[in-house]
Amino acid sequence: MSNLAEIRESVVSLSKLERAELAVFLLGSLDDAHYWVEDEELENRSAELDSGSVVGVTKEEFKKLCGR
Repeated sequence: MSNLAEIRESVVSLSKLERAELAVFLLGSLDDAHYWVEDEELENRSAELDSGSVVGVTKEEFKKLCGR
């Protein structure tokens, strides 16, 4: 069996669509993972943005905040 570094190296050569399909598969294999958002939570977050009580960030800002 390949180690994680070898798997990562192989994955980067996949197309964007193939990587997305792999991501969906991997997330689906995590039985107890909660990676979905309930409609009510989405509505609350959207209302916060619309009201100005919170400020959104761009994808680039988010990556920088995450240390990428």
